[in-house]
Amino acid sequence: MREIEHIEIPMPDGTRLAARVWLPEDADQTPVPAILEYIPYRKNDKTLERDHARAPWIAARGYAYVRLDIRGSGESEGLMTDEYTSAELQDGCDAIAWIAEQAWCDGGVGIVGISWGGFNGLQLAALQPPALKAVVSICSTDDRYADDIHYMGGALLCDHLSWASVMFGINTLPPDPAHVGERWREMWHQRLDESGLWLDEWLRHQTRDAFWKHGSVCEDIGAIKIPVYAVSGWADGYCRAVFRLVETLQAPAKGIVGPWSHKYPHLGEPGPAIDWLTEETRWWDHWLKGVDTGIMDEDPLRLFLQDHAKPSGHYAQRAGHWITEPAWPSPNIDRQVFSLGTNGHLGGDAEPDDRLQVASPLWVGSHAGKWCSYAKRGDQPGDQRREDAGSLVFETAPLAEDTHITGDATVTLTFQVDRPVAQVAARLMDVAPDGAATRVSYGVLNLTHRDSHETPEALVPGETYSAEVEMKHVAQTFRAGHRIRLGLSNCYFPIIWPAPEPVTLTLIPARCTLTLPVRTGDLMVPDRFDPPRAAEPLEVDYDVEPHSGWSVTEDRNTGRVVVESFDHEGAARITPHDLFHSADVRERYSVLPDNPLSAEGQVVWMHEMSRGDWSVKSVTDTTLICDRDAFHIAARLRAWEGEALVRDLEWKRSIPRHLV
Repeated sequence: MREIEHIEIPMPDGTRLAARVWLPEDADQTPVPAILEYIPYRKNDKTLERDHARAPWIAARGYAYVRLDIRGSGESEGLMTDEYTSAELQDGCDAIAWIAEQAWCDGGVGIVGISWGGFNGLQLAALQPPALKAVVSICSTDDRYADDIHYMGGALLCDHLSWASVMFGINTLPPDPAHVGERWREMWHQRLDESGLWLDEWLRHQTRDAFWKHGSVCEDIGAIKIPVYAVSGWADGYCRAVFRLVETLQAPAKGIVGPWSHKYPHLGEPGPAIDWLTEETRWWDHWLKGVDTGIMDEDPLRLFLQDHAKPSGHYAQRAGHWITEPAWPSPNIDRQVFSLGTNGHLGGDAEPDDRLQVASPLWVGSHAGKWCSYAKRGDQPGDQRREDAGSLVFETAPLAEDTHITGDATVTLTFQVDRPVAQVAARLMDVAPDGAATRVSYGVLNLTHRDSHETPEALVPGETYSAEVEMKHVAQTFRAGHRIRLGLSNCYFPIIWPAPEPVTLTLIPARCTLTLPVRTGDLMVPDRFDPPRAAEPLEVDYDVEPHSGWSVTEDRNTGRVVVESFDHEGAARITPHDLFHSADVRERYSVLPDNPLSAEGQVVWMHEMSRGDWSVKSVTDTTLICDRDAFHIAARLRAWEGEALVRDLEWKRSIPRHLV
C-alpha cells in the first residue's frame, strides 16, 4: 500500500480541492475501484488519526481510498458558506468523475462517510453521477428538518447552537503551509472574512421550508438508484433514518443499528464495537467487484437489542445481543396500546371528564444529556427520577416476564393549553426494582406543528387538540420485575429551546395512549461480528490527552439551573509532519425554573496550530438568548498569527420567532 499525502483535484471553475489517497502498490498497472470520503474536517490534522485507522486497511484489500476536503476546508481552495450547498454537491459529482478517470481506478466509485459525509453520500447518490456505484451512509439522515441537529418535532434543538459553533471554529482554521505554500495566508484571511455566521442563516428557517428540503433525499427517494448501507447507533441522533431508508429505498438497502454514539462502528462506544471494516469491505466487494460475499442473502436489518443498564451519563459497554429483521416494517412487531390512567397507571382507566395538568419547571431536561451523544462524559441521560418530579408520570405494574420492544414508540395526546405556543416531551423509561429510572427513548413536539412542519398554526387557549409524539427508534429489553414508565413534560431544556411563555398543558387522559412496538418471535441469531480490526495507528504524541466533563448545578440564590460541559480534543503533535494542533470547547446552558425568557446558551471554541516558528490561534464565542418575539445572537471571532491579532470580528443578529 502507498500513500499520496497531498493531491489536488481540479474543478471545472479552476478551484482545486485537496485530497489524500491510499493505493495498492500495483494500482497503476492493475486498476481498482475507489472509495471516496468527502468531508470538511481537514484531512491533514483533525481526521488524520481516524483516517489512518481505516483507509490503509481498506486500500490493502484492493481499493483506492480518497479522502477529500470540501471546498473551503483544509487545504481545498474556495469558501465553505454552509452545509450541502449546490456547489458542494456539484464538486462532489466532478470529483467522482475525475477519480473514475484516473489510471489507478477501474472506473467504479463508492462513497462512504459518517455524519456530514453520510449526508452528502446520499445526496450525491440522488444526483446519479455515472461512476458512483454504491453508498455507505453512517449517522446521517434522509430528512434535514425532521431528523437533523437543527430541529426535532418542530422544536429548536440547542444542538443547533452547538453545531453552528463547531463549524464557526473550523472555518477559522488555515490550510497547512506545507501543502499550499505562501498562499496559506490569503486563503486563511478569506475564510475569516467571508465564511459567515451560519447560525444566523439557520435560525431564519424555523419551518420545513425549501432551505431544509434541499439535501433531504426523502423528497424524491426514487432518485437514489444505487445500493445503500445505512448505519447508526441508539445513542446517536440519527437512528430513525436507518429504518426509513430500509423501508423506502427502491434500490437495494441494508441497515444496522448498534448501541453506539456518533461514531464509526469499529470505534463504537458504548460497545460492543464490531469488526466494521470487514463488514464494509464485504459490501464494497459485492457491489464494486462483483464478488458474492453473501451480504445480500442476509436479513436487511440488524439491530442490537439492549438489555437493562443502570442510568449513567456515559457507558463504555451495553449488555445485549444482535437480532435481525426480514423487512421494515417487520412482521415480528406487535404494536400494543396502553391507556393513560388518571391514577398514573399505564394501562389504567380514566373517565371522559377527567383532566390532568402539568406546568413543568424548566429544569426538566437538565439530566437529558445531548440530542446526539459523542460518547463524552455526561452526554447520555442520567437518572430520570429528578425529571419525573416535574412531569406527569404513568407506569405499569412490575412486568411478569421480559418484554422486548423494537422500533418507534408513539404517544397520542388529546390536550388543551393556555398559551398559543407550547411543547411537549415524552420519555420512555425502564424502572428497576430499586427505583432507578433509565431513559430508553424519547420524543418532543412543538404543538404548533401538530399537523404540519411546513405550515404550523398557533394554538387557541382552551381549545381541544390531538397530536402524536413520535419517539426515537430503539431495541430494548424490559426485564421481568421492572416497570415501564412514561413521563410527559411541557419543556425539555437544554435538549430543546423553551416556548416563549410559561404554559399549563391539560391532558384528557381517556383520549391519550402510549403505543409500544413489542417484539415477538425468535430473538436469538448468530453474532457474526468479530472484535474490531484496523490499520496500524498513526504516530501522534499527545501533550494533553483528550478528556471531557459535564456538570449540572443550581444557584442557591436565584434557582438558575446551569448545564455545562467541556471537551478538550487533545493537544498533540502529529509526528510524520511535525504539526501541533489543539482544540478545546466549553458549552454552557442555563435557565431560571419559571422564566423561559431567561434561557441562555454559550459555546466557546479555541483552536491552535503550529510548526516551527509558524503558529496560528483562533477563539470563537457564540451566545444565544431570546425574548418573546425574537432570538438574539452575539458572536465574536478573534484570530492570531503568532502574537499578532489579525482579526477581531463581531456579529449581533436578531431573528423573529415563528411559533417556536
